[in-house]
Amino acid sequence: MREIVYVQAINEALREEMRRDPTVFLMGEDVRIGAFGTTGGLVDEFGTERIRNTPITESGFTGAAVGAAMAGMRPIAEFLIASFMWVAMDQLVNQAAKLRYMSGGQAKLPITYRALYGVMGSAAAQHSQAPHAMFLNCPGLKMVLPATPYDVKGLLKTAIRDDDPVLFFEHGALGGLKGEVPEEEYTIPFGVADVKREGTDVTVVALGWMVHKALAAAEELAKEGISVEVIDPRTLVPLDKEAIFASVRKTGRLVTVDEGNKTGGAGSEIGMLVAEDDETFGSLKAPLRRVAAHDVPIPFSPPLEQFVIPDEGRIMAAVRAVME
Repeated sequence: MREIVYVQAINEALREEMRRDPTVFLMGEDVRIGAFGTTGGLVDEFGTERIRNTPITESGFTGAAVGAAMAGMRPIAEFLIASFMWVAMDQLVNQAAKLRYMSGGQAKLPITYRALYGVMGSAAAQHSQAPHAMFLNCPGLKMVLPATPYDVKGLLKTAIRDDDPVLFFEHGALGGLKGEVPEEEYTIPFGVADVKREGTDVTVVALGWMVHKALAAAEELAKEGISVEVIDPRTLVPLDKEAIFASVRKTGRLVTVDEGNKTGGAGSEIGMLVAEDDETFGSLKAPLRRVAAHDVPIPFSPPLEQFVIPDEGRIMAAVRAVME
């Protein structure tokens, strides 16, 4: 099978869905140029009507996507950087997330909001956040965090076809990651986790870029005789709870790994779901462990930046702790 990089897989998904459905269009800051490589060349094929540069006004184009969706279009709105989503919180949380419910299902909101998130290398506090967990507290928004080129293409195509608003988080460190992607048509359903590595001693549930750090840690721990199962939920909303429960019942131990802050993070929610399930909780042999970013803004300094976010060493320490 051919191999392509993460950003190319995104570009292919956008191109294929725009060819398939004339109601799909893209808007955002500098989308015609494609500053990060994901939208480059699309304007040459689809023109300026369907590839729309917007002013630097996140609240404006986020709200415009809501109106366009209610009028029968399928907008893809690109935030460029996930931290800029805060500028459009009313449009996301009060409008996009709620209008289908408030209209009794009469209004459909088929919107895909794409956002680059996470530490990318000294981008500092306002451009390096992993904010996905904050939206777990907002019913009405689906949420996707793909970790591989295969997953990002299949999940993005699913997101564009979905009739609900989807927050699609693409990690900045994954742009050049190469992986196998079929040339033929495929989609990946929401709410289906992927077992990236099978194991018997400890379940590690990791999100986004952290999947690769968890896999590297698992490889090292195998040399110590510790068998780690790495689960990638792929979507946080909907979440494949049963896949996580089944793995934890098998291993009896759980470590969650997320680049977001530890307090109130996605790892906390996943751990609580395990604790609330009687059968899964009863199978635990050790307390749950969370590996996450420290509760501070992301520093500009490269050494401090790397200190704040999880790495293989912290994951290995957490796994060893639950084994003890």
